[in-house]
Amino acid sequence: MEQGIVLRGVGGFYRVLLPDGRTVECRPRGRFRKDGVVLLAGDRVCVELQRDGTGVIVAVDPRRTELRRPAVANVEQVVAVMAVAAPPPNFLLLDRLLTVAEAEGLDPVICWTKADLCPPGHGEDLGAPYRVAGYRVILTSSRTGQGLDELRDALRDKVSTFAGPSGAGKSSLLNALDPAFGRDTGEISRKLGRGRHTTRVVELLPLPGGGLVADTPGFSQLDVRHIPKAELGRFMREIDRVRGECRFPGCLHRSEPGCAVRDAVEDGRIHPRRYRHYLELLREIEEWEARRYS
Repeated sequence: MEQGIVLRGVGGFYRVLLPDGRTVECRPRGRFRKDGVVLLAGDRVCVELQRDGTGVIVAVDPRRTELRRPAVANVEQVVAVMAVAAPPPNFLLLDRLLTVAEAEGLDPVICWTKADLCPPGHGEDLGAPYRVAGYRVILTSSRTGQGLDELRDALRDKVSTFAGPSGAGKSSLLNALDPAFGRDTGEISRKLGRGRHTTRVVELLPLPGGGLVADTPGFSQLDVRHIPKAELGRFMREIDRVRGECRFPGCLHRSEPGCAVRDAVEDGRIHPRRYRHYLELLREIEEWEARRYS
């Protein structure tokens, strides 16, 4: 028996990384399908090696974490990849991604790409509200190599997932980290202003120097419906720092008197855009709850 980690799965077969660095094509034991077990990239499994060099997955360890979309197991941190230009930043998507990552107990890192396309200082300005909020922010360029050493340091010895909209440069960034990855890249659609999907399945890639990173299909939405509305503020760091100072327990930071969060927005400790996005996510959760219980 060998312990391993699932790197990817296609058509009922799974590529599993063993502790000695070998990869083995495996199929799950028949009872998995009967029991409704669905394996994900990142699952830690027990493999029974066969004489022909393949393997059979005979057991799966309980998951420590699980992302729903993209579907990856046992991830420790999420690298939110967002381009500074081409396509322009989608700040609501970024804030949604950070919030969901926090709610899942994952450590978020923000990676701005295509720094070579913006004027000096612009990338730093984009990242400033997030640094103030307490997030690690890395400004990178796959073309010039800017920020790649800092990104490698953030990824070292961790299981991470790259997540972000199509066209943000996730695959190009991975190729810059290790050209051997050979990830397909796509151009930005001029008509739609967004990238074409070049990554079709979730796959964990072993990084030089240690660590695994998931290259994931691009997406445009992340579900926040599983977050109770009273808990939403916990998962936006700058709001979480001050929400305990609100006059009333259970304050939703919208129109309640004595709200410390709105005071922090007014005096500049919380960026107005981040607060607007908090309200938008809160409204989304409330609309879902209203439909659910109606």
